[in-house]
Amino acid sequence: MSSGSDTTDFTFESGPSDPVRLSDGPGATVSIDIDAPPSAVWSIVSDINFAAAFSPEFQGAAWVEPDAPIGVGAQFIGTNHNDMFGEFQIPSFIDTHEPDVAFGWRTSDMDNPGARWRFDLEPTASGTRLRYSMILGPGPSGLTMAIESMPDKEDRILAGRVRAQHASMIEVLAGIKTAAEEA
Repeated sequence: MSSGSDTTDFTFESGPSDPVRLSDGPGATVSIDIDAPPSAVWSIVSDINFAAAFSPEFQGAAWVEPDAPIGVGAQFIGTNHNDMFGEFQIPSFIDTHEPDVAFGWRTSDMDNPGARWRFDLEPTASGTRLRYSMILGPGPSGLTMAIESMPDKEDRILAGRVRAQHASMIEVLAGIKTAAEEA
């Protein structure tokens, strides 16, 4: 996203190494300004199925315990599809749940996630600045299987995955913006 106050950043938890490694925690952050209050944006970002309408990979999700309260520790199963792995399901665990402030989850394993995803909401004079971030690893995932089968291509595999997720994140934020501003 390049217009106005919308921003995109590729991120690393450490390093990065040269060449980049999964242990660097590669990821992306995308942000957008939304002309709606954080409470309106929160109701969208905390809906685990909303992104499925805009993401080319994420197909939808279901809570493991649908009648349990939603908060840190709640679990859902996400269904995804991509050209490399076809359709697959992945367990996810809510690790951040602060109404009108932040919503996040980890995939595969709470303590050793395959990826970490998070929405951060910041009030602005005209509404909300929404930041959407993703960090790959450090735990096992389809990505680690690809890296293990082609270790000499780890940096290229990671770059491709971050680019694909980044593109999807932009689409999801555009959908959230439209939904929140039209509500």
